[in-house]
Amino acid sequence: MDAERAGRAFFVPVSTTSCGTLALRTGRLASGERIGLAFSSEDSLRAVLGPWQQWTHLSEQALHGMLAPIGVRQVRVDPRPARGGAHGPPDGSEQDGGQMSGPAGPAAGGTGRGYQPAA
Repeated sequence: MDAERAGRAFFVPVSTTSCGTLALRTGRLASGERIGLAFSSEDSLRAVLGPWQQWTHLSEQALHGMLAPIGVRQVRVDPRPARGGAHGPPDGSEQDGGQMSGPAGPAAGGTGRGYQPAA
C-alpha cells in the first residue's frame, strides 16, 4: 500500500446498534457478493444514502481489517445504487444523521457501481 493511499480518510456509513456500538454498513453487488462502502466526501455519502446517514472516518487498512472477519474482501468508493438515488432511513422517518467520529485513517478503491445496500 502506498503512503498516499495509507493516509487518506474515507467517509464510511455506519449504524448504531441497540447497545450503542457503531456497525459498518455494507452493500451487495447484483451477484449477491457483500461489499464494503466508502465515500470520498460527506456530500457523496449523503447524495447516495441520504442526509440521515451516520458516518465515521476510517483508513483503508482499518476498514479492510474490520470487514475481513465477516468475509468482505472488496470495498467500493463512491458507489451508486443499482436502482435509484438516495435511500431513506430504514424506518421511513427523517433523522438527523450527524457525524459519528471514530478512528482516523482511508478505504480502498474500485469503481463503485451496481451495489445494493444490505439490510
